[in-house]
Amino acid sequence: MHSNLLIQETNMLRFDIAPVCSNAYRFQATMSFAIAAIYLFTPYKWVAFLLAFGGFIRGFVSPHKCLSYKLFESITRKMNWTKKVNAGSKMFADKIAAIAGLAMGVTWLMDSGVGMIPATAILIFAFIDLSTGFCAACWAYAAWYKMKAA
Repeated sequence: MHSNLLIQETNMLRFDIAPVCSNAYRFQATMSFAIAAIYLFTPYKWVAFLLAFGGFIRGFVSPHKCLSYKLFESITRKMNWTKKVNAGSKMFADKIAAIAGLAMGVTWLMDSGVGMIPATAILIFAFIDLSTGFCAACWAYAAWYKMKAA
């Protein structure tokens, strides 16, 4: 039974994508926080599409193809602050960011205030991530696979 659990837990890992730097993702969380704050507190709602685009590239293509991730990974490497982790949970978080950013942008174009809901969620969870390193989406990703294995 233990080996079956181990096999199921490794199903959540992404071995087809090189590991990513979790500290570079903290910088990325800072960007998500800034975009959500701009969306919520300024008239520049179009920034939601930046969140959607970045989340799409990192989450559905590869973090290593994203210019902001490359920049933040380079900064953390120069600061000797590299902490490599499997890309799976971070890519899941980026998929959520892509969907939230798209919802924010589309509802803005439709002149609806519904986009404030995902923007507020991004603002809160990105702040938690950038200030503590706790990624709620990563935690949910791991919890889902543990629950599936039980």
